[in-house]
Amino acid sequence: MLDKHQGARLANLWDDGKAAGMTEPEKLLYRSNLLGSDKRITNYGGGNTSAKVMEKDPLTGEIVEVLWVKGSGGDVGTIKMDGFSTLYMDKLRALKGIYRGVEFEDEMVGYLPHCTFNLNPRAASIDTPLHAYVPKPHVDHMHPDAIIAIAASKNSRELTSKIFGDEIGWLPWKRPGYELGLWLEKLCQENPDARGVVLESHGLFTWGDTAKEAYETTIEIINRAIAWFETENTGPAFGGRSKPVLAAADRAAIAKKLMPVIRGLISAGESKVGHFDDSQAVLDFVTSTSLEPLAALGTSCPDHFLRTKIRPLVVDFDPAQPDVGNTLAGLPEAIATYRADYAAYYERCKRADSPAMRDPNAVVYLVPGVGMITFAKDKATARISAEFYVNAINVMRGASGVSTYVGLPEQEAFDIEYWLLEEAKLQRMPKPKSLAGRIALVTGGAGGIGKATANRLMQEGACVVLADIDETALEAAQTELSTRYGKDFVRSVNMNVTSEAAVESGFGDALLAFGGLDILVSNAGLATSAAVEDTTLALWNKNMDILATGYFLVSREAFRIFRNQKAGGNVVFVASKNGLAASPGASAYCTAKAAEIHLARCLALEGASAQIRVNVVNPDAVLRGSKIWTGEWKEQRAAAYKMDVDELEAHYRERSMLKLSVFPEDIAEAIYFLASDMSAKSTGNIVNVDAGNAQSFTR
Repeated sequence: MLDKHQGARLANLWDDGKAAGMTEPEKLLYRSNLLGSDKRITNYGGGNTSAKVMEKDPLTGEIVEVLWVKGSGGDVGTIKMDGFSTLYMDKLRALKGIYRGVEFEDEMVGYLPHCTFNLNPRAASIDTPLHAYVPKPHVDHMHPDAIIAIAASKNSRELTSKIFGDEIGWLPWKRPGYELGLWLEKLCQENPDARGVVLESHGLFTWGDTAKEAYETTIEIINRAIAWFETENTGPAFGGRSKPVLAAADRAAIAKKLMPVIRGLISAGESKVGHFDDSQAVLDFVTSTSLEPLAALGTSCPDHFLRTKIRPLVVDFDPAQPDVGNTLAGLPEAIATYRADYAAYYERCKRADSPAMRDPNAVVYLVPGVGMITFAKDKATARISAEFYVNAINVMRGASGVSTYVGLPEQEAFDIEYWLLEEAKLQRMPKPKSLAGRIALVTGGAGGIGKATANRLMQEGACVVLADIDETALEAAQTELSTRYGKDFVRSVNMNVTSEAAVESGFGDALLAFGGLDILVSNAGLATSAAVEDTTLALWNKNMDILATGYFLVSREAFRIFRNQKAGGNVVFVASKNGLAASPGASAYCTAKAAEIHLARCLALEGASAQIRVNVVNPDAVLRGSKIWTGEWKEQRAAAYKMDVDELEAHYRERSMLKLSVFPEDIAEAIYFLASDMSAKSTGNIVNVDAGNAQSFTR
């Protein structure tokens, strides 16, 4: 049967009050966003919507028919008005006159720009003819799990007729493109009362005379499919359970051990970011008797397939005997076997003009009793790939419960994956940023230097885990950065770096969030000032605990992860000018900072053979945004120099050789340099960012 979430009916969210004053394009946008708001209707980037609208031609002033349709690469749930392509309908119809047949249908994409209305720069998608040739004003193309479960069944045509009668037509599998657009037009002409069509192994088309009618028809048809499955699909999911489900904490613990190892094995050509999903739908699948045979069939819907590859890798793990040691030992061979199988698939299916073979590693890793791990070039893609495979799981659950599930034929799957039009789209993608796919953890991440560092790394595409002991500041920093870069790129962990348990837990959370670690920026700190005779043992120990022991604990944990990943690593310590240049009245602080610097030298020696680089940035007098300088330290240093607090910044600026103030962004720039490949051949180094201080020259 369908799970509880899949069985729930879709709500009709159309609000006549909201729609009353909208233009037709605005109603199209409204309808699109409503449909895209529910993953049971379509997933991120999946499906498309359109409306045929009468508008004034900006050149002739005549009223002409214009097709508004979701542009290439858009997402109906988040699309804005500028996400739609606009094309002259008369020109789209004129394309029929130059169509040379199915062998040449791909060339028709090149003619779509010639149909553009009002110089709209939004590129039209391959699905444009499918919407243009349906003789209805409003058209929805969605990928609902319940409908694809019908479309992916062995007897999908029979099931479509049984559930919907003559209201919904059926078309056999055909790759999206110009020819399928003509097929849709012919079906509509021959079945004028039809309200939609099920595309075999693909999805659903529905239409209406108004935007509201099209939307409500889409909701109604999907709900009828859901209701039918509730009645007919009453057996145990996937034939029943054959393996136990581990407790949530145990599932997370296993995932934390597997993810960095898998990541290291698959990231040689491109750094990958991971995502873990142990939702109920996934657990039902990975504990079932049908796991391996169904997983081997791959997905059916082209959108699912493009995100999840030809098939997943089922990890050899026995949840009844949850010792992960044997599984970890077997991963290199399992992943190598998958790559070899993928290469063989490429060789079997390639055509004379096929693009070169792409990354042969799996995207989806299914772990019995634990859940699903996905890896991709960034967190958003890994998460979305997982969402698509959950859709595929729901499809397999429905189809196998009422019929026989049928995956996409291998050659068809290959022709979609290596479609020349898809390759052209990939080639148009912007060049990856310098830290794309890299994962960083920044201690003291909610402070001035920490947040500036996270911001700089995220500018270059890194995913960042902010670690800090200040929960309020941590929450504010995460909100700020997620608003700027997206929630997929930043996580936060409350971490006391002096606590061994807290450090281990925080790094574990980072592994579960992103799948591994590439960069540690050890920045958590404090500053104290007191004459040596007034320095208490507690004050001395506090400096040593945070600035020496804390740096040791986070480095040790990072080294453990780096060695498990076997892909190198990068540690940057934020020390201080005072680690090299002694200052009166700050013996505890200066000594602890000197310990940091020497620890970094030791770690550089230990890590070099594993390609783990360790370097140091030495700031001086970074007042702006610093949590340290908002406390007693500022007053203490002002007292030591016998001046007012407000005079400190000018004092430090004038003391420097360059007569410049040092800001958090300056430190962040040095950290980025040391964390990036620009410094790939540097380890054991110290970079002073202090505007010039002769006492702290390293030589």
